[in-house]
Amino acid sequence: MLTKRIIPCLDIKNGRTVKGINFLELRDAGDPVELAKIYAREGADELVFLDITATNEKRKTLVELVEKVAEAINIPFTVGGGISTVEDVSVLLAAGADKVSVNSAAVRNPQIIKDMADEFGSQCIVVAVDSRRIEDKNIVHTHGGSKPTMLETENWIQEAVELGAGEILLTSMDHDGTKSGFSDELLAKISSLVNVPVIASGGAGNMQHFYDTFTNGKSDAALAASIFHFKEIGIPELKAFLKNKNIPTRI
Repeated sequence: MLTKRIIPCLDIKNGRTVKGINFLELRDAGDPVELAKIYAREGADELVFLDITATNEKRKTLVELVEKVAEAINIPFTVGGGISTVEDVSVLLAAGADKVSVNSAAVRNPQIIKDMADEFGSQCIVVAVDSRRIEDKNIVHTHGGSKPTMLETENWIQEAVELGAGEILLTSMDHDGTKSGFSDELLAKISSLVNVPVIASGGAGNMQHFYDTFTNGKSDAALAASIFHFKEIGIPELKAFLKNKNIPTRI
C-alpha cells in the first residue's frame, strides 16, 4: 500500500483564513502563513488553500500569499478557487505553489484541463469535483457546490482524467460538514474507474473515518478543515492511530 496523505484545507478570503481557527499558539488566527507553519511542523503531508475572494484584487493578494507560504513551509501545497486560465496557473506555480486546483472553470470548458496539463504537466493539475446525490445519481455541482450541472460525477471524473487531470479532489456535498464520515462508497467507485490519486473530502469527524476512507473508500489522501483547525484531531495523533492500524503514512 502506498503512503496515505493527510491534508488540512484552509479557506482564504482577501489573504486571510476564513473559518474560525482554534490554535492557542497562533498570534494571529487569521494568518494562513502562521497556520501553514504549524501544520507543516505537525506532520501534514500537504496543504490546500481555497481562495473564496470575489474581488478584482483577488489574484494579486493570492500571489502574495503563495509567495509567503512557499517561503515558510517545505511541504507541497495546492491552490484553488477561481482558477480558469493557463496564465492563472503559470502565475501561481511561478509564485511557489506545487499544484493548482480547478473546478467550475473546467466544467464550463473541459479543454482547459488539457491545456493546463500540456503546459505544466498533469502532476500540477488537480481537478476538484463537488458531488451531490440527486434521485439516485451522483451529480456534479459548481459555484461552491450550489449549482447542479447535467454531469454525472463518475463520467465527469473519467473525462477529466482523460484530459490530463493528475489528481481528483472529490468532495461529497451530502457529507460535507456532517462529521459522519467520508463518502466511501462513491470514493471506492471513483478509485476503481481512474488511475490517478483520489483525495477524499467532506465528512471527516473522527480518526476512524480516515481509516475507513483509506480502506473501504480506497482513497489515496484525505482532506479536512474544521476538525484540524479546532484541534478536534491532532495530526500526530491521527498518524499514530493509522500506523497502529497498519495504514502507512509519512511520519
